[in-house]
Amino acid sequence: MPYPEMMVAPMRQDLVRLGFQELRTAEQVDQAMDAMDGTVLLAVNSVCGCAAGVFRPAIMKALDGVRQPDHKVTVFAGQDTDATSQARKQFVGYPPSSPSVGLLKDGDVVFMMERFQIEGRSAEDIASDLAAALDEHC
Repeated sequence: MPYPEMMVAPMRQDLVRLGFQELRTAEQVDQAMDAMDGTVLLAVNSVCGCAAGVFRPAIMKALDGVRQPDHKVTVFAGQDTDATSQARKQFVGYPPSSPSVGLLKDGDVVFMMERFQIEGRSAEDIASDLAAALDEHC
C-alpha cells in the first residue's frame, strides 16, 4: 500500500526542483522516453530511509557540475507502481532497485547505480560517482 501522498510530496519535490520531469503513469514514461534523444538521467525515487536519505542529496550535488544530461526524469517506487515498472524496462540487464539512478545515452544504459551501491555510502561519494558518469557521457 502506498504511503500517504502528503508524506512523499516533499521527496517528490526534491527532484522536481532540480528540473526532473516526474512521470506518474506508464503512458507518461512511454511518451517521455520515446520523445527523448541524447542523454537521459532516470531516477527511481524511493521512501526507503536506509538509502533514499542520501540518494536525493547526492543527485543534487552531482548536478552541481558543469556537465548535465539532456533530460532528467523520475518515477517514484512504491507510489506510482505502473510508471516505475515501465521505467525499469529502460534498465535492461538490471534487476528492480529503489532507489536507483541510470544514465541512458541514445536509449542505452551507460551508467547505473543500484540501491546496493547507495546504501551505507555518503551523499558526497555517491555524487562523485554520478558526476563522473555525467562528465564522461554528457
